[in-house]
Amino acid sequence: MAGVTQDEPRPVRRSLRRFVLGVFLVGLLVVGGTSFRVWQVARGDDRTPADVVLVLGAAQYAGTPSKVLEARLRHAKELYDEGVAPYIVTTGGNQPGDTYTEATAGVRWLTGQGVPEDHVIAVGEGNDTLGSIEAAAEKIHEHGWKSVVIVSDPWHSLRARTMASDAGLDAWTSPTHSGPIVQTRETQIRYILYETAALLYYRATNAPAENFGVPGNVGADK
Repeated sequence: MAGVTQDEPRPVRRSLRRFVLGVFLVGLLVVGGTSFRVWQVARGDDRTPADVVLVLGAAQYAGTPSKVLEARLRHAKELYDEGVAPYIVTTGGNQPGDTYTEATAGVRWLTGQGVPEDHVIAVGEGNDTLGSIEAAAEKIHEHGWKSVVIVSDPWHSLRARTMASDAGLDAWTSPTHSGPIVQTRETQIRYILYETAALLYYRATNAPAENFGVPGNVGADK
């Protein structure tokens, strides 16, 4: 009887080990699959005609776009000039003490480059991707529009598109492939990992990445 008693827990331990291994493998597949989709969508450039080009904000300094934001705005103007969409919507709020929002800095740059003022709309609300997209979606719907081509950095594209779709927009992406975020392989890997974590957190909680505790940066979550 003593021998039987000693052997009885072994099947339980084996089942527990198999369960833990199964959870680990599923988690690995989910993270790996999400990282692959972040990378895959980042490589796309969908210039299908839309109602508006939606530019996600990044840092600005006294009304002058940062290099990250300027790269996005330059790409948005290229899409506008190609006739992809007749209007551009810029997004992004401001930090305490700032005179300009990211959205108004974007409008200043675009109109300075020849885009007519009545073809650019600033939505200066939101200090993260989710807040900016939800505010922009409300404004876009007020105009009777629905389809958007999103301009951001490549690695940000999948999360931005997911949030835009959840906000009731028909969305696809045409990311910029210039600027500091796409210059080195090390930077690209860091942003892919960031966006994988941020997207998984959003899917689990419907909250922006700041609540996840991922370090902020000028490119990925502005």
